[in-house]
Amino acid sequence: MDGILLVDKPAGWTSFDVVAKVRGIIKHATGLKKPKVGHTGTLDPLATGLMVVVVGTYCKRASEFSGLDKTYDVIMKLGQTSTTGDAEGEISTVSSIKPSNEAILAALKQFTGEIMQTPPAYSAVKINGQRAYKLARAGQPVTIEPRKVMIHSLQLTNYSYPNVMYTAHVGSGTYIRSLTEDIGARLGTGAYMSALCRSHVGAFELKNAMGPDEFNGETIAKNLIQLTEAKT
Repeated sequence: MDGILLVDKPAGWTSFDVVAKVRGIIKHATGLKKPKVGHTGTLDPLATGLMVVVVGTYCKRASEFSGLDKTYDVIMKLGQTSTTGDAEGEISTVSSIKPSNEAILAALKQFTGEIMQTPPAYSAVKINGQRAYKLARAGQPVTIEPRKVMIHSLQLTNYSYPNVMYTAHVGSGTYIRSLTEDIGARLGTGAYMSALCRSHVGAFELKNAMGPDEFNGETIAKNLIQLTEAKT
């Protein structure tokens, strides 16, 4: 089996869980001892949505897809911060300020375009060969240098305090947890990402993805996509 598999990752699953499930089914269906299966960009366990999984010879082309733009639907909770930047961390109350709709729109606009962003301590960024999240969990200091990322657009879709729903179309390497925290800091309220769903990776769409409960040898083979070159 060779190609790309579009997967709708449920909450609670790690990206490795998805890869392991696909690999196990392909192993059973084909008899291969070690089927080649990989992913092209992690989603945190809390997050849901589109994962582009590469199978067989397409594992060599993973970088073509990991560098594609991505679109996320985000829920940002105002007034509180989290040690991890999302709902899985230790939550602290910061402010009871209720920003206006206009203030939210202005803050989103300020973070559109090329910006400098510091990835979260609880991330897979490597520091001297170690994953940042492993250092953070061990209580060790984590220092990550800011980097340039591209925010193509931020669209407010709903606001009912303390929850702000927005859609982010971003370049590769953007951390939505960091973006949400930075927006909350700009508003003076604090914020963390309470929910995240990835809807697009390049031209690939969540609506065309299959959930893990649909996986079997037949459905995986049927839904594998072969391309001559990466979609952009």
